[in-house]
Amino acid sequence: MKRNFFAVLLILFFFAANSFAFTNTLSNPDSAYLFAYSVNEGRSGLTLAWSVDKENWHAIGPEHTFLFSDFGTWGSQKRMFNPDLIKDKSGKWHCIWSLNDKVGQFAHAASDNLYEWRRQSYPEVVDEGNVKNLEVSSTKDGAYLITWETENNGKTSLFKTTTKDFHTYTPTKTATESERLSKREEVEINGQKHTGIVYSVQWDLIDGLIKNLEWNKFHQSERSERMAEDGTRYNNLEPIEANISLEPSKAKSISDLLIGIFFEDINYAADGGLYAELIQNRDFEYDPSDVKGRDKTWNSKKAWSVSGDGISFEIETKAPIHANNKHFAVLGITKTGVGLSNEGYDGIAVKEGEKYNFSVFAKALEGTKQSLVVRLVDADGKVIGETKVKKVSTDWKKYKATLTASKTAADAKIEVIPQATGKLVLDMISLFPENTFKGRENGLRADLAQTIADIKPRFIRFPGGCVAHGDGLDNIYDWKNTIGPLEARVQQRNIWNYHQSVGLGYYEYFQFCEDIDAEPVPVLAAGVPCQNSSTGGYGQQGGIPMAEMDAYVQDVLDLIEWANGDKNSEWGKKRAAAGHPEPFNLKYIGIGNEDLITDIFEERFKIIYDAVIAKYPDITVIGTVGPFSSGTDYVEGWELATELKVPMVDEHYYQTPGWFVNNQDYYDKYDRSKSKVYLGEYAAHLPGRPNNIETALTEALYLTSVERNADVVTMTSYAPLLAKENHTQWNPDLIYFNNTEVNPTVGYYVQKMYGNNAGNQYIPSNLALSNKDKEVNKRVGISVVKDSKSGDLIIKLANLLPVSVNSSLDLSAYEIADTNAALTILTGDPTDKTATPEKSNITVSKNMKYQLPAYSFSIIRIKTQTL
Repeated sequence: MKRNFFAVLLILFFFAANSFAFTNTLSNPDSAYLFAYSVNEGRSGLTLAWSVDKENWHAIGPEHTFLFSDFGTWGSQKRMFNPDLIKDKSGKWHCIWSLNDKVGQFAHAASDNLYEWRRQSYPEVVDEGNVKNLEVSSTKDGAYLITWETENNGKTSLFKTTTKDFHTYTPTKTATESERLSKREEVEINGQKHTGIVYSVQWDLIDGLIKNLEWNKFHQSERSERMAEDGTRYNNLEPIEANISLEPSKAKSISDLLIGIFFEDINYAADGGLYAELIQNRDFEYDPSDVKGRDKTWNSKKAWSVSGDGISFEIETKAPIHANNKHFAVLGITKTGVGLSNEGYDGIAVKEGEKYNFSVFAKALEGTKQSLVVRLVDADGKVIGETKVKKVSTDWKKYKATLTASKTAADAKIEVIPQATGKLVLDMISLFPENTFKGRENGLRADLAQTIADIKPRFIRFPGGCVAHGDGLDNIYDWKNTIGPLEARVQQRNIWNYHQSVGLGYYEYFQFCEDIDAEPVPVLAAGVPCQNSSTGGYGQQGGIPMAEMDAYVQDVLDLIEWANGDKNSEWGKKRAAAGHPEPFNLKYIGIGNEDLITDIFEERFKIIYDAVIAKYPDITVIGTVGPFSSGTDYVEGWELATELKVPMVDEHYYQTPGWFVNNQDYYDKYDRSKSKVYLGEYAAHLPGRPNNIETALTEALYLTSVERNADVVTMTSYAPLLAKENHTQWNPDLIYFNNTEVNPTVGYYVQKMYGNNAGNQYIPSNLALSNKDKEVNKRVGISVVKDSKSGDLIIKLANLLPVSVNSSLDLSAYEIADTNAALTILTGDPTDKTATPEKSNITVSKNMKYQLPAYSFSIIRIKTQTL
């Protein structure tokens, strides 16, 4: 009887709701007015308001951004001025706008509904001057007339072009005032006056915009969920009971490459970080452009100094040791006992009793017989290590020596002291700890590299990131510049506004991958620089000129030959000469990095992709689908990947903990017949960007859903990886360090727990909680995998609730080989930044109990024999 009663109530509610919606629809006007404008000096993007009488205006938002301009770099650029809309015969809307007061380009994008936009384009229409006060109108022959004002040398002129498809445009011509509609007008919205353009539209369009705004508000409320609200959200919540059962009959194979690392030279991750070189600016190649002129001390003498009388220090470029290493130091010595000193990167850290390998290119001028004393000096001026270089030649020659530190110091300096008067030329002054990772020459800092290796990453993506496609065309990372003798490598400015010595180059990256049994995943630019570029132009800057694309494509193909070719091949010889005659067995190559998916990008990506798969069909090319988990570049990138049948795409998204909690089904709906996914950059971000228990557990929970979908998600890597304390451009990062310490974060331990407990078979499970509240259920996650090599069953349990979860695990489908299982738990207060996992043993059985502590991530590793 109760069931029938509730059924009647449900039917009545349904009819009442639909009756209300029908009545509400009848009360709406057929048409209304839409006002398009931008605010905040164009930073708002496209904003919209509506009115039924052109007198009373209602902002949709207020000032919600329906279209954001993605032209140029962040900050001063990425603006939209004077947007204008027009609807074509097919019903598609087109928006054009001015970009800034400098470039001879305007912007275009198209949409069916004014909130889901296709790719942007930025046609160049004038060679000199700017493009301002754009207008677009229809012509009698079905084309579109675009007119604008151009300011150049103090003169304002009118110009025009026409188009039929907003892809190709007629040559620019002079326009007249009579060809312009002067559509812009001033309206008052919420007490403020704005200038824009009014359009008469169907009410359904405005209704869709309002609903889209409400949809965004709802998801924004989900994204803003924080553990700080748990006291209110879970008031009086009692511990939860959970029943967990496994379904091995539904097991599926998953990727065995799921956990890897992404190395980018950001936050001084390379020079002064993972790369073990202790001397800063060892080759005198620092340039003011590295830091865009913001540091007046940043030049060829940076980090170097001389003290006392009797010595001069100059930089010269005539007759260098190599054309790619133009600058060198010239010392004029009139009194012995003084020399050249280097401060290192925040000092030079040395340990008592350890050896350090010194090298230098030197030559004595004017036939002077010269030798050198090289010494380490602590902060008090005490010598704590010393060696000699004898008989310096009058020609460039490399000299080597070894120092042993007699004392531990965090802030030592190195001094090079000539032992005779006269002129002495020095370059490539280097100091490495003998104890590098795996003892490699020109190697990596041992403790930092080991901390990375301890994750057991299955791959390493390098060298970026933004570093790969660079700040402008001239800054695109060229792998060929990073191999060969150090003195012959081509250094360049880092997009993160410092210097790249490229001592850590492609050879060293590949060697590191081999040393830790990780697949190398090099990433190369897709023929375009970063869309946020500000050096040499704006944004993608038209891409590499088509006349130069053949050479660029050959560079990409040469990389594969260098990595995999026979030692007698042209590029295989260079690898062999560096000390690695056997191939590196490269399997993956990334083309592009979170690029703006434009016509310019697509044209160049296709050329590169087609060339790689034609010559090297066994190489897995990884494409790109933009920097976000949704939006134009994501949609356009996926459509391009589907069209070309790109085997894998690289997704990036940095989100709030609330997003990760509420999107655990993100990959459940992915089409398994399309490209595989590499989640190349992700992290949970909170205000202030901490790396704490809240962010770490959120990532752990989300990774249970990723592991569930590891038949389509092949690889993942948190980003960024490394950050040197006091030198960060980005937070949070996975591992922080200084010259003497490595400080892994809470998030690092989540990655390590996953990396050390990977499987290649996913076992579906059923999780039933005693509390059915969806806000409770979505904060408890489980993933069960099996490692076929060891036979271990690995159970991962995430609890993001402020109360414990008492679980009953039904493991009856498995024969337990050892009742003593390994347990690893990471837990703490949500704000805790220093929590570390605790390891212990736990007794397991076919029907076992386990309590998940509040705010915890647990892994139980069980040795089994499958029935």
